[in-house]
Amino acid sequence: MEKVKNNSVETTVTDFILLGLAHPPKLRTFLCLVFLVIYTLTQLGNILILLTVWVDPQLNARPMYILLGVLSFLDMWLSSVIVPLIILSFTPASKAIPFAGCVAQLYFFHFLGSTQCFLYTLMAYDRYLAICRPLHYPVLMNGRLCTMLVAGAWVAGSIHGSIQATLTFRLPYCGPNLVDYFICDIPAVLRLACADTTINELVTFVDIGVVAASCFLLILLSYANIVYAILQIRTADGRRKAFSTCGSHLTVVTVYYVPCIFIYLRAGSKSPLDGAVAVFYTVVTPLLNPLIYTLRNQEVKAALKRLTRARGTHNEKK
Repeated sequence: MEKVKNNSVETTVTDFILLGLAHPPKLRTFLCLVFLVIYTLTQLGNILILLTVWVDPQLNARPMYILLGVLSFLDMWLSSVIVPLIILSFTPASKAIPFAGCVAQLYFFHFLGSTQCFLYTLMAYDRYLAICRPLHYPVLMNGRLCTMLVAGAWVAGSIHGSIQATLTFRLPYCGPNLVDYFICDIPAVLRLACADTTINELVTFVDIGVVAASCFLLILLSYANIVYAILQIRTADGRRKAFSTCGSHLTVVTVYYVPCIFIYLRAGSKSPLDGAVAVFYTVVTPLLNPLIYTLRNQEVKAALKRLTRARGTHNEKK
């Protein structure tokens, strides 16, 4: 391999080979089709949510659904960063990814993932204001403020991704170049570095741990107040509606944070479970989000019905 320069550090690795997910050879075609179907459904489901929020005037004027639309947009891109390479790993195509491509994938994975983390926190804060301070909600969470908070989440996510990518690829990589994972992610790539990675593992633990723990604690604090407020509602129907609205978000937060904590707070681990757990929150969660929010959210279901009826009426007029 020819020597190249990366951030003033000499390295002999010009590309990486992604070994992908361990699987029986006989299931290669089946798994390829499964992930292709998952990717297709993920894109279609999230596009449906985006269009519904965009078109329906009862949804696109409310911060809660603006945040839901942003979440769907993030899910589409996060899935696109990960799943196509998994699909390719089940085909005879080359498993090599250029050095710069590996850097880009790690950056965008952590950029989009951390932005999603911040977004879940904003969604919890939005529900806290709507349920605990309903009279002040239109002032405390208006469209302008919601836009600013979302922009802040994107900027913070970009900074986080830049820090992780810079710290990871400032180390020398002189071979081997076999990444025992399905994407270029920090724990798998650091194992190939030709230098001591103790500092990197510590920074990864602190950085991702602080981001994830802070967001998770804020979400728990918001929902502790929400549960207390819901229990004060006198009517059973009011309590049911409030719990239904928040239940979707709590479900999504749980299936996102638990696998993240399992992976990144054990950066030095080589457990065979890591790949399966990572697939769950990088591949399955973006697929589940549209289902969770449409099946558990009455307002989204009503908006979908209105959209379907309007489409049917338009076709009849033709």
